[in-house]
Amino acid sequence: MRFRDRGDAGRQLAGRLVSLQLHDPLIFALPRGGVPVACELAAALDAPVDVLVARKIGAPGHPEFGIGAIAEGAEVVADQAVLKMLGITSRHFDQLAAQERVELERRISEYRCGRALPSMEGRDIVVVDDGMATGVTAEAAVRSLRRVGARRVILAVPACASDAARRLALVADLVVCLIEPEDFVAVGLWYKDFTQTSDDDVVRLLERSRQRADAEPSS
Repeated sequence: MRFRDRGDAGRQLAGRLVSLQLHDPLIFALPRGGVPVACELAAALDAPVDVLVARKIGAPGHPEFGIGAIAEGAEVVADQAVLKMLGITSRHFDQLAAQERVELERRISEYRCGRALPSMEGRDIVVVDDGMATGVTAEAAVRSLRRVGARRVILAVPACASDAARRLALVADLVVCLIEPEDFVAVGLWYKDFTQTSDDDVVRLLERSRQRADAEPSS
């Protein structure tokens, strides 16, 4: 099974979530790749969508290999086993995290344009990404949302590594994943079109979702 693109993945993921009877749902996309998935999901669930900015912390010289992550709300997650294996000290990890925080703050400013995060008290929160290999970025986001009084925090991804899904099930209230192979390799392998999502794409998709929500008649 492969998804045509992120939009297709979002529509298929929505088919699994509509049956959950979510309470006052709020969709949070992990940018950038999670935004097109989340916007399709939000349209299907008739729910608002926003971004929750999180950043993977990559291994020195191998930025795609996640050794930890940071998220809004000052949440930091470190894979201690990997740090030990690579000989990365706590001080070095903190330096790497500080570097990623600069980009995290830039993205918050770019994507949210000064808007505060919506209220999450008593709501079912759905955290969405386009895929999950190690899961460290999603873990940082879920742990951050745990602090703000959400009723439930649900992690929804079209494709995820089975070991990451099992680990995240101990952090989130529920993990929903359509493809969960043991031999995952990389997120992009599960998409026919895995074109990179740009900052402009993120802003445009979020604005389109807000316009859709504003145009719908209130109940």
